[in-house]
Amino acid sequence: MAQGQGAGPADEPVLLEARRGAVLELTLNRPKVLNALSFALLGALSDAFGRAAGDEAVRAVVVTGAGRAFAAGADIQELSRVTAGDFLGTGVFDAWERVASFPKPVIAAVNGFCLGGGMELAMSCDMIIAAEEAVFGQPEILLGLIPGAGGTQRLPRVVGKYIASEMVFAGRRLSAQEAERLGLVNRVVPAAQVVEVARELADRIAAQAPLAARQAKAALRAAFESPLAQGLEAERQRFYALFGTEDQREGTRAFLDKRDAQWKGR
Repeated sequence: MAQGQGAGPADEPVLLEARRGAVLELTLNRPKVLNALSFALLGALSDAFGRAAGDEAVRAVVVTGAGRAFAAGADIQELSRVTAGDFLGTGVFDAWERVASFPKPVIAAVNGFCLGGGMELAMSCDMIIAAEEAVFGQPEILLGLIPGAGGTQRLPRVVGKYIASEMVFAGRRLSAQEAERLGLVNRVVPAAQVVEVARELADRIAAQAPLAARQAKAALRAAFESPLAQGLEAERQRFYALFGTEDQREGTRAFLDKRDAQWKGR
């Protein structure tokens, strides 16, 4: 976990790069402290996702980190000054929930350290592209803490109880290659290509029918949060609903006409 100094006046806590078509790229921008997740950074990230949720021009998001890390965890300098009561009513965990509940697909492009809250942020995304040198871990136990933004819940659902237990209890870290074998990341690529590969995937997703992508994301989320019967019912209802859209009719006509569909998002 990183020891932050707080963002200086020249350091924006989140860098919003120019949008590439329908893909929004968000870069955690505290490279001097390995993108430690300060309260300011988390607030800016939450705000960025809040704005993007209502922007119909945004169809996918890529999140990455500047420099040598995706995010090496919490800002320990800040954590050392807070008490349990300070967390109540602050909305400090809103950023992770904003990402997890974001209605459009989100891809994490992970370079370097992805630890603690940074790993929880990556797991809040829908897909993870990892650099060959990426390292994943939940080291909160070393601070006398436990993961607080989903690490004990999302991690075992992906890698299983036993690997997750070792990571949470003993601070075990996973290499990018181990993470790929365990199903934690989609693919591992050279560090110089990690953002490019994430962009290409985001571009492919953004080219799909936007309403269908939203419904698919909601149905996939239900798979992790609902009993099977309830998830199947949610999937079916969303499937039915898409038959009332212009995009479904356009997609069907385009397939029969052997042409590319022109999605309207309605």
